[in-house]
Amino acid sequence: STDGGRNLSLDSIPMGLPMSDPSAWATAMNNLGMAPMGMTGQPLLPDFDPALGMMTGIPPINPMMPGLGIVPPPIPPDMPAVKEIIHCKSCTLFPPNPHLPPPATRERPPGCKTVFVGGLPENGTEQIIMEVFEQCGEVIAIRKSKKNFCHIRFAEEFMVDKALYLSGYRIRLGSSTDKKDTGRLHVDFAQARDDLYEWECKQRMLAREERHRRRLAEERFRPPSPPPVVHYSDHECSVVAEKLKDDTKFSEAIQTLLTWIERGEVNRRTANNFYSMIQSANSHIRRLVNEKATHEKEMEEAKEKFKLALSGILVQFEQIVAVYHSASKQKAWDHFTKAQRKNISVWCKQAEEIRNIHNDELMGIRREEEMEMSDEEIEDPSEMKETEESALVSQVEALKEENDSLRWQLDAYRNEVELLKQEQGKASRDEDTTKEQQMKLLQQALQGMQKHLLKVQEEYKKREAELEKVKEDKLKIETLLENLKEQESSTSRVCACSQEKDCPVEKTLSNSPVKSEREVLLVGIISTFLHVHPFGASIEYICSYLQRLDSKICTAEVEVLMTRLQNTFRQELSGVGASLEKRWKFCGFDGLKMT
Repeated sequence: STDGGRNLSLDSIPMGLPMSDPSAWATAMNNLGMAPMGMTGQPLLPDFDPALGMMTGIPPINPMMPGLGIVPPPIPPDMPAVKEIIHCKSCTLFPPNPHLPPPATRERPPGCKTVFVGGLPENGTEQIIMEVFEQCGEVIAIRKSKKNFCHIRFAEEFMVDKALYLSGYRIRLGSSTDKKDTGRLHVDFAQARDDLYEWECKQRMLAREERHRRRLAEERFRPPSPPPVVHYSDHECSVVAEKLKDDTKFSEAIQTLLTWIERGEVNRRTANNFYSMIQSANSHIRRLVNEKATHEKEMEEAKEKFKLALSGILVQFEQIVAVYHSASKQKAWDHFTKAQRKNISVWCKQAEEIRNIHNDELMGIRREEEMEMSDEEIEDPSEMKETEESALVSQVEALKEENDSLRWQLDAYRNEVELLKQEQGKASRDEDTTKEQQMKLLQQALQGMQKHLLKVQEEYKKREAELEKVKEDKLKIETLLENLKEQESSTSRVCACSQEKDCPVEKTLSNSPVKSEREVLLVGIISTFLHVHPFGASIEYICSYLQRLDSKICTAEVEVLMTRLQNTFRQELSGVGASLEKRWKFCGFDGLKMT
């Protein structure tokens, strides 16, 4: 306008213009005397009365309206919070109502440098648009349409935020009040192919730089390549042969030898040299085995030292716990103060917990040693019985020790309960509630200990019953072996007698189910095996056991032999449907009565 011939940039608004009063916007709109216009130039309120004292304004686009996924743009940090009137050479910009929410915008495209400007006056020219928006920054291009809107492309992205600050302003060309010279600006992000292309180029450049930096870092941290292997010659062969005999240079020499063999350096002329080097490599195996044996020996010694140290620590813990228990007895307990008694009880509990942890660790080491010993044993029936018996004996001893420790703990708890009962009669009424709670806790702990003791006793009885059962099975096996020996002696006598008898007798003997001493031995071994398995076993399980003794035994031979001896072995079917299985059982004791 003529009044204000000042061309102010948006950055100089806070300093160049004084703060306008709140009624400036209303006065400017009344002076315009026009109805608010939409983006297409159509009046939004057809019944607008220009004679009103104050124009209420037009509500902007609500971002919460259904169907619009738009949000209000953020205010740039260098822009004033309250918008003011902006005076240009050819036009004047009036701010929107400060009490209304800011105008909404669409989602910002990546690398956006172009804005959409709507609501321009019909008489607005590119020169006026340039005059208004060049205050936001360098304008590269303006594409104006005939329908009161245009697209403006800036040089940098931050200039778009400054242009969005002008969204919602009323523009008036000069001092005219004609509708064609007024409008309401709506500035929004625009999606342009040039902006997207520049942004993608920039991203590709950044990605190339990042790949280059990553490649440089990888090359810097990459380990150096190994030196190349020398070619074969007689001199190099002698050098490698000497290195193979040295423990410190063996790995390097064996790698060279492997490379030469893979290259095909072995021929008739060099075969003896390669054989001597391979022989040196083979002799290194003995050194490796000896080194492994020494390491294993050191590990066993360390285990033994650790076990001895742990057992010593456990003994000391037992002594400390015994001191606590003796201090908890009535003779010494009455002379301590209440705080001292509390500390002693807490220390006792902590010492018992640590002792139990160490005891469990020591028992775990012993169990591991027993498992290793059981894995190394030969699977012989009598030795297996002995190992089972010794394991049961050791378990019974461990249960006895645990039973004794639980009894000691039970006695200690009982002593504490008695002491608490005595103190309860002497103490005042204020301490009755706390002592009752302690009594309840101790009674609960006592009940838990009693239940645990009963469980341990039941397990102890079960172990004793299993031990007795194993002993009975051992006696039965011994008697069965004696019977088999007697059967073998009787069969040998029958064979001697059969040579002296006539041919008919030989025919009857030839019809007997057992035809050779090998079958007699098989019958005895199978009977012993099935006697240990009272619920029977499959023919594959029996043959897998026999093939450990003699690998020539086949399944068909064993099955034919067992089917001939119907009074000694019996076949039964177990399971239902798909789990149906044939099992052989030993019925010699019943068959003896029948025959």
